[in-house]
Amino acid sequence: EVQLVESGGDLVQTGGSLRLSCAANGFPFEYYAIGLFRQAPGKAREAVSFISNKDNSTYYVDSVKGRFTISNDNAKNTVYLQMYSLEPETTAVYYCTAGEFGCNTTDYWGQGTKVTVSS
Repeated sequence: EVQLVESGGDLVQTGGSLRLSCAANGFPFEYYAIGLFRQAPGKAREAVSFISNKDNSTYYVDSVKGRFTISNDNAKNTVYLQMYSLEPETTAVYYCTAGEFGCNTTDYWGQGTKVTVSS
């Protein structure tokens, strides 16, 4: 059974930081790309960041470049999204995805973890 479990969401103040984790099992993790999407209240879901576990290539949406860092630990089947300088606009539910055919592919989804940034 495929599982993607996000954790690390919390309530933080503007300027704070958080680290989200995405723990995976049930598929060959090292061959997949793992992504983080977010959906803010009343807005469409958007891709935030991806990492390819094959070659460690990464992608960031422009709005988070320089503030978010995605990384992986293939031994633990876990991807991390370190988020700095959080803003109220960062408030969203963050979802983990896994795709077999590279970044921007989403075969599996997690249940999400909520990030709330207070002003």
